[in-house]
Amino acid sequence: MKNLKILLLLVVAFALTACGKAVETKPEATQTPATAASTAKAADPAQSKKIVIGLTVQNLSNPFFVAMSKGAAEAAKKHGAEVITVSAEDNLATQTAQIEDFITKKVSMIILSSVDTKGIAAAVGQAKAAGIPIISVDTISEGGVNASVTSDNVQAGRIAGEYLVKRLNGKGNIAILDGPPVSAVTDRIAGFNEALKAAPGIKVVANQNGNGNRETSLAKMETILQANGKGQIDAVFAINDPSGIGAKIAAEQAGRDKEMFIVGVDGSPDAVTTLKENKSYVGSSAQNPFNMITIAVETAFKILKGEKVEELIKLPTDFITTENVKDYKGW
Repeated sequence: MKNLKILLLLVVAFALTACGKAVETKPEATQTPATAASTAKAADPAQSKKIVIGLTVQNLSNPFFVAMSKGAAEAAKKHGAEVITVSAEDNLATQTAQIEDFITKKVSMIILSSVDTKGIAAAVGQAKAAGIPIISVDTISEGGVNASVTSDNVQAGRIAGEYLVKRLNGKGNIAILDGPPVSAVTDRIAGFNEALKAAPGIKVVANQNGNGNRETSLAKMETILQANGKGQIDAVFAINDPSGIGAKIAAEQAGRDKEMFIVGVDGSPDAVTTLKENKSYVGSSAQNPFNMITIAVETAFKILKGEKVEELIKLPTDFITTENVKDYKGW
């Protein structure tokens, strides 16, 4: 009997041991820090995706937009990002196609200097629908951009106008070289006209669209000079430096540069050189395209992080002349 009890105890002990082995589970495999990081990266594709900035500007033949493209490259470099820069050649259809191409490429953000404030709205809407942040720079673009970074273009036009009025002592005939249908241009004209209100003795005898381009503005100025004989134009306001310099060349070729002076907007390197000649091109409202694009890129990165941003950022301009250009730092 005693032997039977011992046998039964051995059987029970064996069974318990066997059951313990059957329910035993292996501990979870621990991940090394490198493995964990790799897993996290795979789980979050946004972390491993390279940031690509799509930049479309009006025309890379304009030094303003060349400076802007360089600024974009510098700003992107700080974030380890890549920039694709394209020139719309002042053509709305081209710029629309460029934005559509950026959407197809799934860029991380789009920076836009529109050739047509209203006309670009549909393309902006496509970028928004694709979930791509889009920032308007230099001009304000319709269609629902996330933010706009521009010069204070009303101020730029106004200070150029005030200088012109003062230099003419409130009397004289002037010509205006207008530009493309973008907010930057319309705002400059609005600011300039504000200044003219203080001088009813100044009369606008010609208003032509030079398209912000030196060659076109030169041709338009030739037409203005032909329609207005010697001594009939005292000053010219141009919406940017290329237009103003084109007007200067036309006046010189006609032998009439000494009867008028010209003011513009931009403060470009070409304007600095021209102002130092101390001839008919006498002043320019200076912008800072490098600073402007840097702020635009930083604003786009804030949007990517989900941060709130200002919808409109305006940067002040300074008026440079033949007298103070030596102190101007430039772009």
